[in-house]
Amino acid sequence: MSIRNYLYIVGSLGLLALCACGHSGSHQQNGSASGSSDSQSMATPAGMTDSTSYCTPVSKGLIMGSADSAMTTSSGRKASHQDMVWIPGDTFTMGAEDNEGRPDEYPAHQVKVNGFWMDRHEVTNAQFRAFVKATGYKTIAEQVPDWNEMKKQLPAGTPKPPDSLLVPGALVFVPTAYPVPLNNPARWWKWVRGANWMHPLGPSSSIKGKDNYPVVDIAWSDAEAYARWAGKRLPTEAEWEYAARGGLREKKYPWGDQDPEAGIPKANTWQGSFPNHNTNWDGHNETAPVMTYPPNGYKLYDMAGNVWEWCSDWYDATYYKTLQGHLTVNPTGPSRSYDPMEPTTQVKVIRGGSFMCNPSYCKGYRVTSRMMSSEDSGLENLGFRCVASE
Repeated sequence: MSIRNYLYIVGSLGLLALCACGHSGSHQQNGSASGSSDSQSMATPAGMTDSTSYCTPVSKGLIMGSADSAMTTSSGRKASHQDMVWIPGDTFTMGAEDNEGRPDEYPAHQVKVNGFWMDRHEVTNAQFRAFVKATGYKTIAEQVPDWNEMKKQLPAGTPKPPDSLLVPGALVFVPTAYPVPLNNPARWWKWVRGANWMHPLGPSSSIKGKDNYPVVDIAWSDAEAYARWAGKRLPTEAEWEYAARGGLREKKYPWGDQDPEAGIPKANTWQGSFPNHNTNWDGHNETAPVMTYPPNGYKLYDMAGNVWEWCSDWYDATYYKTLQGHLTVNPTGPSRSYDPMEPTTQVKVIRGGSFMCNPSYCKGYRVTSRMMSSEDSGLENLGFRCVASE
């Protein structure tokens, strides 16, 4: 459970951390913010600046892996390659080379990755259910939060939220009734007691009939646990971007440069006015079944849109600067987490965008787009897929 989610919603602190997919501050030449194009006037909440990230829920301190172990598994089980595809290794240019990226996507740099197997699609409800049935595992969203652990990464003096809020749950997206300024994600996120992977919208919701939908409300530790059980691991950020490109070079999206809303639907994203009206042009208002849209050149599905996907790497906003000017082989990310807006918070990389991504708010479906989230975050638009080295 992410206490910063609580604190923001109830107004205890003005810390933005709701991982919807926005981030103000852009590398665009026109100077506009990629996180918001809304021109309405609104006071900036306490604790925010014009460069506040909208994607960093605070961690509960549950660190179950590190960049040093990113390329290993510990279950002793050999990964099945069923529903996986082989991604041939190569050297590629990682990071943004155009003017549409956020600052953390620069500078572009040379990376080499060895070949690896990758799940053809995001891990589904059915696949995660098999894991839970075999192990009895309970996700972070199903557990009572430990305030003593959570407050370790909050500013001194942060008030404890009411006990009524310290209950298992997750964040649920609730569209607004009308257009709103995009600098306050609390307008469209709601903390829901009892929301978890089996009940993504709360206790009264169900995933019945949705076996082939991506599992959501999965914290990083949950994804890591599943991957180890399956004899696999989470992809490194470099592996993820390389695979997302599908063999293409210098292209914005997994399918090329064509706008997501040009031609046929190519991914599950948000069309219309975010966060109040989705036209459903792509056929889905929320998550879509896996393999709904055409795959990329490597036959991988949903490498853009649908749900954000966890990577193994710590997130460091300045990491790419350390890789400039030389070839890096199989990078596993920085040795520690660093988000300049929340330097005490431990955050992991997430990639790919989600059904909530809209050009007015974010372009998380770009192959170079980077986001971050705390390890214990359970969100309606966050899932994962796995890889295996052999």
